[in-house]
Amino acid sequence: MSHPDRRSPLQPMPTIGTDEPRNWSRRDWLSRAGCGFGLLGLAGMLVARGDRLAIGDELESVRSLNPLAPRASHFPARAKKVIWIFVNGGPSQVDTWDYKPGLTKWNGKSMREFDGGFEDTTGFFKNSVGNLMQSPFKFAPRGQCGKMVSEIFPHLGEHVDKMAFVHSGFSESNNHSPALFMMNCGFPRMGFPCLGSWVTYGLGSESDNLPGFVVMSDPKGRGLPKGHAANWSSGFLPGVYQGTHAKPSGPPIENLARPAGMSDRAQRDQLDLLKQLNQLGLAERPGEAELTARIESFELAYRMQMAAPEALSLDDEPETLRSLYGVDRSECDHFARQCMIARRLVERGVRFVQIYSGGMENQRSWDGHSDIQGNHSQFAGETDRPVAGLLTDLEQRGLLDETLVIWCGEFGRLPIAQTGEKPGRDHNPHCFTAWLAGGGIRGGVSYGASDEVGYKAAVDRVHVNDLHATILHLLGMDHKRLTYKYNGRQFRLTDVGGQVIQAIVA
Repeated sequence: MSHPDRRSPLQPMPTIGTDEPRNWSRRDWLSRAGCGFGLLGLAGMLVARGDRLAIGDELESVRSLNPLAPRASHFPARAKKVIWIFVNGGPSQVDTWDYKPGLTKWNGKSMREFDGGFEDTTGFFKNSVGNLMQSPFKFAPRGQCGKMVSEIFPHLGEHVDKMAFVHSGFSESNNHSPALFMMNCGFPRMGFPCLGSWVTYGLGSESDNLPGFVVMSDPKGRGLPKGHAANWSSGFLPGVYQGTHAKPSGPPIENLARPAGMSDRAQRDQLDLLKQLNQLGLAERPGEAELTARIESFELAYRMQMAAPEALSLDDEPETLRSLYGVDRSECDHFARQCMIARRLVERGVRFVQIYSGGMENQRSWDGHSDIQGNHSQFAGETDRPVAGLLTDLEQRGLLDETLVIWCGEFGRLPIAQTGEKPGRDHNPHCFTAWLAGGGIRGGVSYGASDEVGYKAAVDRVHVNDLHATILHLLGMDHKRLTYKYNGRQFRLTDVGGQVIQAIVA
């Protein structure tokens, strides 16, 4: 899906000359703008009719007037939408889903006794390295597949037959910010488009009145993840593909309410004039991505004033469903509401939703440097019932088959103790666990394996690029063909790597 090179934002734009718009007659206005208005109308008719034109179609120039119009995938998709539960801070694989009886066997022993090549500096806090530490949580077999699951997930454990577990994930940084960028954007540095932006760039949105990509962050005053909005940035892709952040407190999206004293007719007249003026500029610079995105953003904002408040409200949800998610339960109300809103969004055509569990770092997220038992008990308690409710609700509505649900953080944690009054675990980029459920996933399977104590990915290792390639594949896209030319180079989410994990695809 390659596109021609875009104009650099620093490159001077062509001037209109001395024939300024204020000197045009009515006939001049109609002559110069008429073609553009007609194309806008045609684009709207095509989108309303549900037409999906692939990249390279002769009418792609028309579809470029609505960058979020639905697009055909490279091949038949198994999933149409994504909900990513981002377990922010780095969950411990050996205390959640990766059962390690060997860790009990080696409990209290030095890591060097297990692995002579281990370096004390592997963790982030090299002066707080303790010995191997068994999980403080009990594990038990769940589901028909018999998956061993930590006791902190009593409700999610009921859904393991829907899940595919990847136990051999590894990344490239043990620091939160670059690890977050790696997991979201495929590179351990900022400035690149995130997965949600690539997906909406490739497929567009199925909603005319809502953003294609929505992000929800921790609502308990614990802050944004490290790197903040760069985690849902569109990078060098047009700005229309960046994530829309629904704020955790106050109005979720700014300016949804029309200014006092302004009627709908007056606002519509203002936007129509603005569109006409912008369209004149676009006619001078056809294919200008930034201007096209701005035109569409104004129109989408107007439509959102009607659609977004309803989509983000739970007022019409029945009590039985609210109870299923855990709404109004003190430990999980905030996350339950976000999971229910995520379902409402994908139900209304939003392509990609990402929900962050946890805020900045340490005890404000899954970053359990101290008291791993207390930390993971708390955050699992906040998310276990809501995510389980989400899976049940999606399945009951017939949406799970077309919605890919992902549970993953930026890295894992070391099997050794981080010393302190209450022991925790340090960062571990060498091994993490992720699970996927729903659209196109083979449930009840585990792929790959870590070593005996969960320190390193050991069997069928999965790089972040592989995980991204698999997600795009489930959405019907070839990760090698989903490209964007920038600074003279064709970029893609998976850079020069990535292999689809066929074993977890149904």
